[in-house]
Amino acid sequence: MAIDATAHAGTTTEDARGPVAPPAARPTLDQDTLAELYRLHGGYLLRAMLRVTSGDRGKAEDIVQETLLRAWQNPAAMHRGPENSRPWLFTVARRIAIDHYRMQTARAQEVADETPEDHAGSHDPYDEVLVARDMAAAMAELQPHHRNVLVELHMKGRSMAEVARVLGVPVGTVKSRNFYAVRALRPILEAHGMAWAG
Repeated sequence: MAIDATAHAGTTTEDARGPVAPPAARPTLDQDTLAELYRLHGGYLLRAMLRVTSGDRGKAEDIVQETLLRAWQNPAAMHRGPENSRPWLFTVARRIAIDHYRMQTARAQEVADETPEDHAGSHDPYDEVLVARDMAAAMAELQPHHRNVLVELHMKGRSMAEVARVLGVPVGTVKSRNFYAVRALRPILEAHGMAWAG
């Protein structure tokens, strides 16, 4: 006689060969660690996702919830501890947000009776928004004099001489600050799952 596995979760069932053990459960993150992840990073994730969903709180909360679900399902990814897990969480949230955007776009195409080929290689604005947010967070960790040089040189596209004039420092100082700023920014970007392209 078979035992109803749904009514008796975790118990064995029987078949013609005798008792059969239930499949081994995948390891999951413990509830205390999951709660700590939410306490440390939930607010930051929600604010970032509100920006990328144009203020749609429901969508933003769905993305945060799905991100934490994936953290719960992947305890190995949290091996450095909850306090060091923000880059991983933001990377996962970013991918989920992009997936949500692409699904929404695909549905809009189906309604409009268009084929995917009509939009091959179409621009995905979420990528730019998320990269800009990640870059802003990384730049905020730099010393102000380093950040100012990077913004003027690499984001505003000014020449060394123009930056020197704007900041009121010699060109040699601009060059030196740029060198040290790039060197300081690289490990910060790596921690955020990004790479310096300048």
